[in-house]
Amino acid sequence: MGKAIGEILPYAVTAAITVSAIIGIILMLVTPKAKTNGLAFAVGYVLGFALVGTLVIVFAGGKDYSSGSSPTTTASIIKLVLGVLLLVAAVRQWRGRPRENETPKMPKWMAAIDSFTAGKSFGLGVLLSAVNPKNLAMSLATGLAIAQAKIPTGQEAAVLIIYIVIGASTVLAPVVMYFAMADRAATILGGWRKWLEQNNAVVTAVVLLVIAAVLIGHGITGLS
Repeated sequence: MGKAIGEILPYAVTAAITVSAIIGIILMLVTPKAKTNGLAFAVGYVLGFALVGTLVIVFAGGKDYSSGSSPTTTASIIKLVLGVLLLVAAVRQWRGRPRENETPKMPKWMAAIDSFTAGKSFGLGVLLSAVNPKNLAMSLATGLAIAQAKIPTGQEAAVLIIYIVIGASTVLAPVVMYFAMADRAATILGGWRKWLEQNNAVVTAVVLLVIAAVLIGHGITGLS
């Protein structure tokens, strides 16, 4: 179990650095429907990670993607492909970073957050954790790592929960802060939002590059 936790930690930290989701929850927490929409978004975000992770573990385990202590060829190829895709994404993020004095471009859905219902907020949370390409890749890599560990089902669940808690922590933290600090939270969250908007591309590019190197390394090791 310890080995599995060690392997999924980089994936969990990478999943946690999802700037669009962090900015999205911050924007929701300064709307009139902050309590209901913020909670709905957070629940959806957690469930998105849980859904993908669980499906991958079941599928990978069922197909016997692990053999003893070494990853099979199939799992190694998947990791290698994921690593290459993340490397491409890192380059795109870096090239798309805002230049000096340039205003960062944010997704159009952020401008419509004031009109969101609880259901739409929940759905957005699921999409940003389960369908977001970076998070989807991290959940796939996590599921494979857990399946390859060949540990009991209870331990698999525990490792997956650790991944989910860390991966969703940056969305859950603002929600906890909102309920704990009330009005004071708005000022703090506003500062976080401005910094994230300006540094989104650079932070994401660096993180993707590091995890791409990890996945490519694991893939090459498994194939050699």
